[in-house]
Amino acid sequence: MSETKSAPWPALKRNLVAILRGIAPDEILPVAQRLLEAGFEAIEIPLNSPDPFRSIEALAKAAPAGVLVGAGTVLDPADVARLDAAGGRLLVSPNLDPAVLAAGARARMVTMPGVFTPTEAFLALRSGASGLKFFPAGVLGVEGIKAMGAVLPKGTVIAAVGGVSDENFAIYAQAGVRAFGLGSSLYKAGLSPAEVGTRARAAVKAYDAVFGARSKD
Repeated sequence: MSETKSAPWPALKRNLVAILRGIAPDEILPVAQRLLEAGFEAIEIPLNSPDPFRSIEALAKAAPAGVLVGAGTVLDPADVARLDAAGGRLLVSPNLDPAVLAAGARARMVTMPGVFTPTEAFLALRSGASGLKFFPAGVLGVEGIKAMGAVLPKGTVIAAVGGVSDENFAIYAQAGVRAFGLGSSLYKAGLSPAEVGTRARAAVKAYDAVFGARSKD
């Protein structure tokens, strides 16, 4: 059992994480504004984007209180320290690396490592993860996630990422998925803020049709 646990998954109105892979620092604030206006409260900037820590720092400073800002594709504990210095509070990885997860937990970040097997899922929870990112969800499939979810502790935050869009929220909901990371279906390099806003509103509408929006009052 991990001696240090990550911060708990926050009570967002909608468990939707915008994955802005490839976004540049001069784009981040206009795009993020459209996402926030649409109802997103969690934004992830993958570290294989141009100058990602600059974007994270700018967004962390500008975002309203309660908005979860952080990094994806975090593969090295050294990057956790840089994420912390930039003000990021969300740490997402495509894999399960106990050293990365431990560094995030020590910084009291919200952590979501990528898992694909029951062994990885339980190890992530023992290591103090805030939630589990089933990735790539499109390869694992709804039935695979459902089978693993049946043996996970009650209340485990399960997110589907990879091959997921607003068109299949209802299908994944049948497997107990309540959180989604939206990448290319929401943002691709070159899209205008207005285009991202249109996609974001569609995603929020689809999410609310399946789950409803949680009140934060």
